[in-house]
Amino acid sequence: MIYVLIPFLSWCIAGCLKFVINCLRFGRKAKSMIGYGGFPSTHTTIMSSVVFFAGFKEGFTTPLFSIGLGALLVLVIDAHGLRRKVGEQAKILNELQDDIALRESMGHSWGEIFGGLILGIAIAYWSSILSGEI
Repeated sequence: MIYVLIPFLSWCIAGCLKFVINCLRFGRKAKSMIGYGGFPSTHTTIMSSVVFFAGFKEGFTTPLFSIGLGALLVLVIDAHGLRRKVGEQAKILNELQDDIALRESMGHSWGEIFGGLILGIAIAYWSSILSGEI
């Protein structure tokens, strides 16, 4: 059951932390910034928490961890590469037109991804200790 709970816990922690950080940085504009992008990367937090929990529980040399790590790397590449490019294109389109405002904050910087990775590993470690796996 813990494998089902960890993603939801990670989503809540990363989302709340991101909102608090945005409130401190941007004040009242923080609510309009909810969505893709920002620190920490929620997607990276969710995926890394499950992958590293599997590593702590099953071992870091198991096929389960290897498959999870591969999926995590694909997610990181997508978050930094493809989604970031979509955000850059939205910025250019917004400059060219006035009638539609496209969301520009789509991808993540390496710092935002790294923050999500560290948070996910911390959640996995903490969950492992609480569940008696470590």
